[in-house]
Amino acid sequence: MSELMWRGRYLEVRREGTWEYAARVGGTGAAVILATTEAGEIVLVEQLCRAFMRPTIELPAGLIGDDGDFDPARAAARELAEETGFAAATWADLGDYATSAGMSAETFTLFRATGLTRTGTGGGVDGEDITVHVVPLAELPGWLAAARARGCVIDCRLAIALPLV
Repeated sequence: MSELMWRGRYLEVRREGTWEYAARVGGTGAAVILATTEAGEIVLVEQLCRAFMRPTIELPAGLIGDDGDFDPARAAARELAEETGFAAATWADLGDYATSAGMSAETFTLFRATGLTRTGTGGGVDGEDITVHVVPLAELPGWLAAARARGCVIDCRLAIALPLV
């Protein structure tokens, strides 16, 4: 049985024996979306990461269950629409992954989304201020290098997702 050491609105720190780790309040996971277009492009989002106070380049993602619906596939579809303004005709569940084993109890379910249709502008909700990038896969290494050069942090989930496209 783990001991609660601290709890905020969204995160808590727990101890199990001598091991300390962060967890999401309520134990929710995340849905992460590897969305690609028929033209061979990947859909990415950029937003300010408060932990770094720098912008991050990420796959679209969001919490499962923060709206009361704990279905990972529905969360993925909702987040893709909210963050990027795209809807997908085809979805594939690529499995569950640990975000940072050893430091965090958080997991995410990775989905592949194809057959994309633009249905809105994206940008997120409630002041998320998300910028949507649609980048040709052939240009991605150079594009990411340019993003790093302007101060962006690249989310490590891109590294596991790219071999899957």
